[in-house]
Amino acid sequence: MTDQTTIHKAAATDIPVIKQLAEATWEPTYRSILSREQIDYMFGVIYTEKALQKQMQEGQVFLLLQENSRPVGFAAYSLKDETERVYKLNKIYLLPEKQGKGYGKLLLHAVEEEVKAHGAGKLDLNVNRYNKAKQFYEGCGYYVHQEEDIAIGPYWMNDFVMRKEL
Repeated sequence: MTDQTTIHKAAATDIPVIKQLAEATWEPTYRSILSREQIDYMFGVIYTEKALQKQMQEGQVFLLLQENSRPVGFAAYSLKDETERVYKLNKIYLLPEKQGKGYGKLLLHAVEEEVKAHGAGKLDLNVNRYNKAKQFYEGCGYYVHQEEDIAIGPYWMNDFVMRKEL
C-alpha cells in the first residue's frame, strides 16, 4: 500500500470522530438488511456521544485507523469471558470508499494482536446473518460458533457469533 496508514487507541477526545465515521458507515452497511427505522433506532442507542463514552468507561477499547492522517475506520473490542480467555470484537467499520483496500484485515489484525497481548485465546464477533461481511470474516479465519438473536428495543438482531482461535 502506498498510502500511509496508522492505527492508534482512541481516547474520549476521539468520540466525535468515531461518531462521524459511524454516521458515514452504518447506513450503507445495513440498508439492504435492516429497515430504516431499525437503523435509526440502533444508531441512536449505540452511537450517541454519551453512549460511546459509556462504552469506553465499561471497558471497550477503540482503535482508529487513519490513512494519510485522515480517520477512515475504527474497531472496538472488550473482554467477554475472562475464565475462557475470550474477547469480543464489538465493532469494525470502514468508510465505504475505503473497503477492498486491505484496511479491514489490517484493523482486524490489530485487534487480534491487542487481545493476544492481553492473554486472549479466542476472539468472537457478531455479524448479521445476512451481512456479506460474513465471507470477509471467514476469509480471515473465523467460523460460525453459534447463532444469537438479540433484542434491541423493539427490534431484533439476528446474528451469527463467529470465532477465531488465536
